Amino acid sequence: MAFSADDHRFMSLAIQLAEKGRYTTRPNPCVGCVLVKDRQIISEGWHYRAGEAHAEIHALQQLPREVKAENITAYVTLEPCSHQGRTGSCAMALTDRKSTGIIRVVYGMEDPNPLVAGKGLAILRESGCVVDGPLMEAQAAALNQGFIRRMQSQRPWVMAKIATSIDGRTAMASGESQWITSAPARRDVQRLRAQSCGIISGIDSILHDNSRLSVRREDSDLANIDDILQHPPLRVLLDTHLRIADDDNLSANIFDPSSAAQVLVFTSTAVTDSKMEKVLSLNGSVGDVSVVSPMIKVEQVATTETGHLCLEQVLTVLATRYECNTVLVETGATLLGGFIDAGLVDELIIYQAPVLLGSDARALANVSLARMQEKVALTITDRRMIGDDLRITAQFH
Repeated sequence: MAFSADDHRFMSLAIQLAEKGRYTTRPNPCVGCVLVKDRQIISEGWHYRAGEAHAEIHALQQLPREVKAENITAYVTLEPCSHQGRTGSCAMALTDRKSTGIIRVVYGMEDPNPLVAGKGLAILRESGCVVDGPLMEAQAAALNQGFIRRMQSQRPWVMAKIATSIDGRTAMASGESQWITSAPARRDVQRLRAQSCGIISGIDSILHDNSRLSVRREDSDLANIDDILQHPPLRVLLDTHLRIADDDNLSANIFDPSSAAQVLVFTSTAVTDSKMEKVLSLNGSVGDVSVVSPMIKVEQVATTETGHLCLEQVLTVLATRYECNTVLVETGATLLGGFIDAGLVDELIIYQAPVLLGSDARALANVSLARMQEKVALTITDRRMIGDDLRITAQFH
């Protein structure tokens, strides 16, 4: 059907509202809703956090009492849910015409969740509601790339973050890398971490940099940082031989209990029970700090012929057992190369500093290519200055 200028305007606003939940809705999708009567906006809503009111319910709750419940159109970025979850069916709530007055629903895209997948739209149509869409589908889908990927492929959307010099180097030959980029770039990285369900790194990077793999309050300028830190992204460590269990490594910052973030360690099926127990024993206390609930979990996955963890299986576990929509890979050239070689990176975010590190410094990623025809093609989707650094966002074909 042909949509009006008003339809586009109201859906555009709904998409903007959905963006407000980008850092807090996981594992749920970001959704926005606008209620309109006589071409005037009468209520707005968005989904803020899993377990709380969905966008449609939020908007219905904000309806002014003086507005007569009739001839109302709802604009919603994602098909209203049809199943009874923690908050009930939004499609059913919208069909209660006596209390809502909704006679038309315009949706941005269908819900890829198999529990919904057109069922919400069917409920609306069966109730006599006019249902139009999809409208601005590409923009609506861009809100929830990770959720869509998890629902359709049972793996997360994978972003890889790299800080490089202008000659494409990520660290000195010694491994020294702090800091290549500027403070504004590091603040921007906190946004990437905050919108991710998990932050992935390898054991070599952890042992060398002693990173916490956490969202850092002191480096963040996010207004809702307190809410984000209540439900921070998983800290995910890939450690084939469980070297983190060595006595000298058990005090690594990744186990810092001051963060509420759970630590998820992936290791091989060949690792001994004694090593597993040594890591899991930290759940009782970390240093002098008591840990009330299990902070550390260990998952064992298969290894490849080269003796490395099966990265595809790692991502499947993250999606199916831990409901990860989007993960951020922050690691060295070897593990990043492994992800790229396996075709598992969806998006590269490169922070390029205006410095030279020289030919002896470490490369961006260890990807083995022998001929020009093997080159990996990328599409640049965004480029902008962050402080003195250039941030390039590129997706794989």
